[in-house]
Amino acid sequence: GHNMLMIGPPGTGKTILAKAVAGEAGVPFFSLSGSDFVELYVGVGAARVRDLFEQAQRRGRAIIFIDELDAIGKMRSGHTGGGSSEEREQTLNALLVEMDGFNTSSTTIVIAATNRPETLDPALLRPGRFDRQVLVDRPDLRGREEILKVHIKNVKLSPEIDLKEIASISVGFVGADLAALVNEAALLAARTGKDCVTMEEFTEGVERITAGLQKKQRVMRPEEKKRVAYHESGHALVAYYSPGADTVHKVSIIPRGLAALGYTWQRPEDDRYVLTQTELEARIKVLLGGTLAEEITFGNFSTGAQNDLERATEIARSMVMDFGMSSLGRINYRENRQTLLGDGMFASRNHSEKTAWEIDQALRDILEHLFREARSLLEEKKEELIRLSEKLLESEVIETEELGEILEPEKARLAREKRDAESGVEADSIVEAEAASESEAASIEANTTDEERHEPPT
Repeated sequence: GHNMLMIGPPGTGKTILAKAVAGEAGVPFFSLSGSDFVELYVGVGAARVRDLFEQAQRRGRAIIFIDELDAIGKMRSGHTGGGSSEEREQTLNALLVEMDGFNTSSTTIVIAATNRPETLDPALLRPGRFDRQVLVDRPDLRGREEILKVHIKNVKLSPEIDLKEIASISVGFVGADLAALVNEAALLAARTGKDCVTMEEFTEGVERITAGLQKKQRVMRPEEKKRVAYHESGHALVAYYSPGADTVHKVSIIPRGLAALGYTWQRPEDDRYVLTQTELEARIKVLLGGTLAEEITFGNFSTGAQNDLERATEIARSMVMDFGMSSLGRINYRENRQTLLGDGMFASRNHSEKTAWEIDQALRDILEHLFREARSLLEEKKEELIRLSEKLLESEVIETEELGEILEPEKARLAREKRDAESGVEADSIVEAEAASESEAASIEANTTDEERHEPPT
């Protein structure tokens, strides 16, 4: 039989898939987790492995499922660093031996799952052991829609619900998240006494899952609230006017969870796999927009910017080191990490000190340049920034359509008049308003991080 290794992030349904395979084949299913083997006493793990395979063989045909394979299958190091690594190696050796003795004679299949394939010992991945590797990734738009179909079977939905719409606002959710989402939406509907679940509950559910629960009772001081409003408006305004940035779906200053004081939620028009330089630059500008808005308004900025800066710097570093999108030219400078004698990870640099200095310069140049661009945009649109922030302070949440109304009232008015003239097409009117308010900003595409989190001032 062919053994199979499933690779993918937690919650994508690797275990369910293995159970389904055993169920379909109608054979006994033995499952255990790699972390079960990590014992204090040397030899216990190895004995367990042998015992498990023996049981499976007694049943003739069976499927063995090992979850968290990386807990026992980590790369073996040159030296033994005390008990635990020696114990792990014995367990791994037992597994390698069993899988070899096995494939030839018996009809047992081993399926394993991991979310860190790069840490596995190469001996596990050679043909004859885990020769089939299956990627179980986060579901895409269509996948999310299909998963939702399964989970809503016993929930009463209102007729206006469009699963595709729910799938499109739950970017980055895995199967487990979607199950939690349906559950959450049903609870919210029950709590408000509705007899069926509407789109409102699903949107609220997505937000709860992405940013922790809405905490209205967490009171911010008025001056803090004002600062957060300007900070978030800065993100939203830069995103609105930057070509290549994602459509802003919602801006909010309702605190969520422990860390997020407010957030600007952008949503790509579709699932993205490739980003252009313009889109990456737009992302950095949007991230810098929050700090800049604070600086322009209050003359200084707060600790809320730490996370933004971290992410902006990381994107810029990737542009320089991984994608060759800088003055240094089309070269990849990322260090390759390899194990040097023993467990210690050793990062070898393939470039000189001078190049390292140039990389820092290029990184600084990209950030400085985009910082200036975002700054001049915000200074030019200062009136709009004030309008947006004041409105946000007043209503706490601003959605896409409203954003266009506030930033470009004249344009929104014309679009509305045009729409009323063609009011035969009622259903599409909202879509047109969105398109109208955003066409100039072409602010579409490019963001898989749906969430801005800001650390509370410490």
